[in-house]
Amino acid sequence: MQLININKARYRRHLKFVMAGCIGILAIGSLAISQTLIALFPDESGSHFHWNLLGVVITAITVAWLLNKYRQHDFMTEVTYVWELKQALNKINRKMPKLNAASLEGNVDALLAIHYSYAGSRLLWQLDDNTLTMDELAIKQAELDRLAEKYNVTLSADGYDENILTQF
Repeated sequence: MQLININKARYRRHLKFVMAGCIGILAIGSLAISQTLIALFPDESGSHFHWNLLGVVITAITVAWLLNKYRQHDFMTEVTYVWELKQALNKINRKMPKLNAASLEGNVDALLAIHYSYAGSRLLWQLDDNTLTMDELAIKQAELDRLAEKYNVTLSADGYDENILTQF
């Protein structure tokens, strides 16, 4: 997955719209389904927990289906890209202890995966205005750059392929 620059204002606007839509659909859909089920199948004890739960589950499945169906739509481009980037970074983070150990030994693939992780994290944190941890990331990046220089490796996030993680 290539790192690309995203229009931050458009991303934030679309993300807010998608989140508000999901919350609205969940609230309205859950209530509508559960109230319909309660009206059709009343319980004398007054406990309608199972109908309420069923309303939430059905609506949640519907929202997930809608998000998946429209993930290729132009409106969802930035939101989907960030979602997929977060998934890619999570795959790297799960392997980070092994990647760090291999990078100390000069493994080029480990160095590349860590570099991609730092570049992707920097992109995400800038989109989310999470500048508190940027200093820590800069320190880690400097350490990685020293390792790359020590082993005479040129790092570029464009050269990353998630298949290299299989060896770790």
